[in-house]
Amino acid sequence: MNINRRAICAFTTMAISLCTVAQSGTNSPYSQYGLGVQSDQTTGFNRGMNGLGIAFREHNQVNTINPASYSAVDSLTFLFDVGFSGQVTNFKEGNRKLNANNADFEYAVAAFRLARNFGLSFGILPYTNIGYNYSTTGKTAGSASTTYANSYYGEGGLHQAYIGLGYQFFKGFSLGANVAYLWGDYTRLVTNSYTDSYAKTIQKIYTANVTNYKLEFGAQYQFNIDKKNIITLGATFTPGHKLGADPECKVISTNPSTAVSDTASYSVNNGLEIPMQFSVGATWDHNRQLKLGADYTYQKWSSVAFPVYNVINNVPQYALDGNYYTDRHKLTAGGEYCGDEQSRYFLKRLHIRAGVSYATPYTKINGNDGPSELSASVGFGIPIVNNYNNRSILNISGQWVRTSAKNFITENTFRINIGLTFNERWFMKWKVD
Repeated sequence: MNINRRAICAFTTMAISLCTVAQSGTNSPYSQYGLGVQSDQTTGFNRGMNGLGIAFREHNQVNTINPASYSAVDSLTFLFDVGFSGQVTNFKEGNRKLNANNADFEYAVAAFRLARNFGLSFGILPYTNIGYNYSTTGKTAGSASTTYANSYYGEGGLHQAYIGLGYQFFKGFSLGANVAYLWGDYTRLVTNSYTDSYAKTIQKIYTANVTNYKLEFGAQYQFNIDKKNIITLGATFTPGHKLGADPECKVISTNPSTAVSDTASYSVNNGLEIPMQFSVGATWDHNRQLKLGADYTYQKWSSVAFPVYNVINNVPQYALDGNYYTDRHKLTAGGEYCGDEQSRYFLKRLHIRAGVSYATPYTKINGNDGPSELSASVGFGIPIVNNYNNRSILNISGQWVRTSAKNFITENTFRINIGLTFNERWFMKWKVD
């Protein structure tokens, strides 16, 4: 396969991915809050370590969470990485349990070296996911014969197509930046109905459409302690800003006897925003075999407002609520072991990975803290060896995620992540004697 045909295959996969990202990757009722469930924006090798990577510099993997790492990509090669996931989630509330399944396209990214110490990456990544459909029933207060039914439905999410550069200014020190086109939408429906034919059915429809940008800056510094031990420090910064979207709310009141409806429409000008985010990480590399590291991420959601519909003193309003979010903190620790990635023996070239994480809530539910997350993963980087290529890697990992909030639903998710990194020598100049 020549270079042009390989390039066409890579960009065709990207185009197909653009059509696929509209699918929801969650069934979580928690995705009805805020911008949805925050997506894992890492690639296959990071996911084996539960998302670790702020201070990782990989010559044969695309590390999108710190653009400074692009400067470490091997020369003469083109990296193309595509990932998918499948998951089973158990929902528990009191004595009630329910299972749900999902399969989802996750990402498609690529990277190559532009010049010495200068790397470029581009691709498609998720940002948030919204997907839920459930209902509740019960007796109305003050009436033994009238029951109510509340149904909740939502779909959508935000996605990003990015391009990034990373440059090593001097030995060990690199800077990088990602510029992303951020787009997506959401639709949320809440329907309140009653068995009493005189009680009106109320439906609230929340919608928004986002087309904006997202910036991320990264830095890494690597130094040797001795011949066998290397320390890498990393940091990233994402500025927060308004998204230029005008979220809308429609309230439809229907008389079940006459089927006559009244509609009231509300909107909030420039009512959606993403927060400032800051991450730091450190990695210890022993003898180029064992890598251990830790990351910390802080998202300043408390400075961000979100539009909420309320009726105050019989006056309906759809306005920004400055107490809707809370700051989010996430800590991740993990590592990988590879005996010798250049070895002739398969088992010595196998990458073994593991990681754990804890994240605090970023939304509030009825004034209380929303769901926190506890997660762990184990993964493998399996070398692909054939007559044409011995550098590509199949990344497989299993991940467990527990999402819970006091007096609300508890979710236990088991997820399988599959990522395939194609590593091709696209830029080698062949000589014929």
